[in-house]
Amino acid sequence: MSKKFVYLFSEGNGTMRELLGGKGANLAEMTRLGMPVPMGFTITTEACTDYYDSGKKISDEIQKEIFQYLEKLESITGKEFGNPENPLLLSVRSGARASMPGMMDTILNLGLNDEVVEGLGKLTNNRRFALDAYRRFIQMFSDVVMGIPKSLFDEALENLKTVRGIEYDHEMSPADLESLVASYKSIYKKEIGEDFPADPSKQLLNAVKAVFSSWMNTRAVYYRRMNDIPSSWGTAVNVQSMVFGNMGNDCGTGVAFTRNPSTGENKLYGEFLMNAQGEDVVAGIRTPQSIDELAKVIPEAYNQIIQIAKTLEKHNQDMQDLEFTIEKGKLYMLQTRNGKRTAQAAIKIAVDMVNQGLCTKEEALLKVEPSQLDSLLHPQFEPTALAAATAITKGLPASPGAAAGRVYFNAEDAREAATKRNEPVILVRVETSPEDIEGMAISKGILTARGGMTSHAAVVARGMGRCCVSGCHDLRVDMDNKIAYFNNRTVKEGDFISIDGSTGKVYLEKLPTIEATLSGDFATFMQWADEIRTLSVRTNADNPKDARQARLFGAEGIGLCRTEHMFFEAKRILAMRQMILAKSKTDRVIALNKLLPMQQEDFEGIFREMDGLPVTIRFLDPPLHEFVPHGDDEIAVTAYEMGMSFTELKNAVKHLEEANPMLGHRGCRLAISYPEIAQMQTKAVIQAAITVRHEGKNVVPEIMIPLVCDSAELKFVKNIVDTTAKQVMEQYGEEIEYKVGAMVEIPRAALMIDVISKYADFFSFGTNDLTQTTYGLSRDDAGQILDDYYKNRIFESDPTAKLDQAGVGKLIKMACGWAKEAKPHVKLGVCGEHGGDPASIQFFQTAGMQYVSCSPFRVPIARLAAAQAKIRVDAAEK
Repeated sequence: MSKKFVYLFSEGNGTMRELLGGKGANLAEMTRLGMPVPMGFTITTEACTDYYDSGKKISDEIQKEIFQYLEKLESITGKEFGNPENPLLLSVRSGARASMPGMMDTILNLGLNDEVVEGLGKLTNNRRFALDAYRRFIQMFSDVVMGIPKSLFDEALENLKTVRGIEYDHEMSPADLESLVASYKSIYKKEIGEDFPADPSKQLLNAVKAVFSSWMNTRAVYYRRMNDIPSSWGTAVNVQSMVFGNMGNDCGTGVAFTRNPSTGENKLYGEFLMNAQGEDVVAGIRTPQSIDELAKVIPEAYNQIIQIAKTLEKHNQDMQDLEFTIEKGKLYMLQTRNGKRTAQAAIKIAVDMVNQGLCTKEEALLKVEPSQLDSLLHPQFEPTALAAATAITKGLPASPGAAAGRVYFNAEDAREAATKRNEPVILVRVETSPEDIEGMAISKGILTARGGMTSHAAVVARGMGRCCVSGCHDLRVDMDNKIAYFNNRTVKEGDFISIDGSTGKVYLEKLPTIEATLSGDFATFMQWADEIRTLSVRTNADNPKDARQARLFGAEGIGLCRTEHMFFEAKRILAMRQMILAKSKTDRVIALNKLLPMQQEDFEGIFREMDGLPVTIRFLDPPLHEFVPHGDDEIAVTAYEMGMSFTELKNAVKHLEEANPMLGHRGCRLAISYPEIAQMQTKAVIQAAITVRHEGKNVVPEIMIPLVCDSAELKFVKNIVDTTAKQVMEQYGEEIEYKVGAMVEIPRAALMIDVISKYADFFSFGTNDLTQTTYGLSRDDAGQILDDYYKNRIFESDPTAKLDQAGVGKLIKMACGWAKEAKPHVKLGVCGEHGGDPASIQFFQTAGMQYVSCSPFRVPIARLAAAQAKIRVDAAEK
C-alpha cells in the first residue's frame, strides 16, 4: 500500500502532530469534537520531506493525491474550484508540529481570477467584497509565491487612499478596488514579466510549493535556531475552504485567548474587526475592538465563542489561542493552539489550573518554558524616576516589562547597534512583520504605530520576553529618513526613549531601572519544581554580590568561582603583574603575599553568603599574558608603576606571548610551574574558611584544579593543596573539611577520568571549553565560520551555544560511567553555561550528574528545567 500524504480534517485527530503538524492536528481534533470548522485537508510533513528529497519538486504521486482530495472537498462543500458560477476558494497555510507564529507564509482567497471574481460578486450580490478578496489574493500570491516585495503593493494602496482622501481600507469603493486590482496586476507583470496566473490548479500547486519552500526561508531558519526546532521535521500544508469576514457588516474576524496572555487572568481576552479578513487583525492594519464588544455586535457568535473556549481549554488542559471568522452572522473556528503568554501569565495560569483541578502539579510545571522566566528576573523602571517622568504618548501594553534604549527603525540597523556597538536598542516600526524577527530578538523593547494586543509585534514580543507597546496612534514613522514623530515631537535614529510594556506609556528620555522582585505564584510554582527535581542547582559566582543574588534565586551552592576574575580589579592588577613578572621565586612570593589578603577577603564574603552551602573554587586558570599590559601607552604607565624601564617590561610581555594561549601555559600547568600560586590560593581558601567558621557559619570549600588531562598532574597539585592546608590548619589549631577535584574540559580528561578519579573527590565538566576542544572550534571565532555551515545545512545551530549531545554529550556520558565505576560515590557536576540551558539539563539528568551550575539569573530557569527533566525522564521510564 502506497504512503498516504493527504488527510481530510475528518480523518485526523489531535495526536497526529508529527504527521499533520500542530495546526492540522488541532483542526482535525476540533472537527472530531463537532465544532464549526470549515472543511479542508492537510498535506503531511512527510510530503514536505519528499519535496526536498525530490529536489524541491512535488512528486506526481503527491500532486495526484492533492487533486483527489480537492474533489472530495468540492463534494463536501457543494462548490467547484475554478467555477465562476459557484466557486470554491481556498486558504493555504503552513503548520509545523511546533508553533512558529508569523514564521511561515499564508495565502488567502486562492482560486480567484478575472472570471471567478465576477461570478463571486454576482453570487454574493456584493461585488465590492469580491474585488477586495481578489486584490488581497494578488498581493499575497505575489509576495509569498513569487517573492515580489510587499512594499510595492502597500505603496500602491496608500497612493490610492491618499488620492481618494480615505483613511481605512474598508472605505474603498468597488471602483477603487477595481483600480487597485489593475495596479496590482501591473506590478506583477512588471516584476515577473508575465500576466498574473489565471489557472486555479497552478495557483494551488505553486502555493503548496511556496509553503514547503518557506520552511527553509531565512526567518524560519532563524526561529528554529532560537527555539531548537529541527529542520528535519518539515511543515505540513493546510488547505481549507474559505469563509469570509470581509463580506459585509455582519461579517468579521478575530483572535481570542481563553485567558489573558499578559496577566493570566481567567477571562476571555481578544480582539476582532468587522468586515475584515484574519490577516488584518494579526498584521495590525487596523486597530481592532475588544472581544467584549462582540457581545453587543453579534451576541450569538460571542456566546458560542465563550462556550467553545471553555470546551477547548478543558479538553487541551491549557490556555488556548483561537482564531475565528464570522460570515453572515455564523461563527467558524479556524485554529486553536496552546497560547503564547508572558512569564507572569504562564505561572499564574499554571498555578490557577492546579487550584481549579484542571491539571496536576507535574502537568503545570511542563506548561511554562524555562527560558520565559528570564523576563521575570530583569529590571523595571525605578519608581521615583518614573513618577517624575511625563509620558509623551500611550499605546497598547502589548507585552510587559520596561526598557530604555536608542531608537532604530529596521532590523539590520538594530542588529548592528546591539552587536557591534553594544547599544541598548528600541526597535520602532509602523508594524512588525516576520522579517523583523532578528531585530526584535536583540532589542530591549519594541514600539509600533499600528496593531493591537494580538498583532505580530505583541505575540512575538511576549514569546521572547521583550517588552512591547503597540498601536501607538500618535506615532508616525518616516522609514526613509529614519525619523519618528510623536505629534509635534521628533525622535531621530540613535535618540533615547523608554517604553513601559505594562502600561503602554512612552517616554522621550532614558529612565533608570531596578531589579525585579519575585513572590506569590512564582514562589508556589518554584516550590513545586524544587519538590520534584533531583538535580541540585548551583551558581557561577566570583564575588559576594553575585553569590547573594544567586541565593535569592534559589542557588544551592557555588559550582564555579573563577578566582582569576578577582585579580582584574584596578587595585589588584598591579600586584598580579608584579607576581607574573617577578624575576625570582622570592619576588614572586612577595607579590603573592600582597594578593593573599585580597583573595581571602573575597572568599570570606562568598562563604558568608553561601552559609554552609558548598563553594567550588577554581584555581587560577587563564594564561598569564591576559594580565599583562598591551599597547605601548599601557606598558609605559605600568612600567612607571612597577619601577621598570619601558623596554624591560615590553620584552617581558613579549616573552609571555604564546602561539595558542588557550592551549598553552594555563590551568594546572601554572601551578606545576609556579607551586607558590597554588600555595597562596590554598592559604586564602583555608584561612577564609576558618575566619567565617569562627563567626558561627558552616563552610564547605571545594578546590577545583583546571585543565587537568593526566592523573599525575592532579596528584602533583593536590599534594601542594593538602600540604599547604595542613600547615595552615596546624598554625590555627583548626580542622577544616575540604575537597579537591578536577575540571573536565579537554577530551583526554574525559577519556582518562577513571584513572584521574584516584585523586579526585569530584569532577565538574566545563562544557564550554570541552565543546571547543572536542570540536577544535573557538567560540570566539565560530561566527566567521558558522554562517557558511548554516547556509550549506551542515550545522543547524552554533555547537558552542548549546550542548552537542550527539558528540560532546556522548563523551560526557561515557566519562560519567567510567568515573562511577572507578569511584561509585564520586560527585559529578557541570559548570559551563550549558548548566543553565533547559535542553542540556535534561541530558545531564540522564547522564547521572548530581548538580548543574550556571550564572545567577539563570538559576530559576535551571531549577524549572531540572524539574521538567525529572518529569520527562520518569514518564519515559514508565
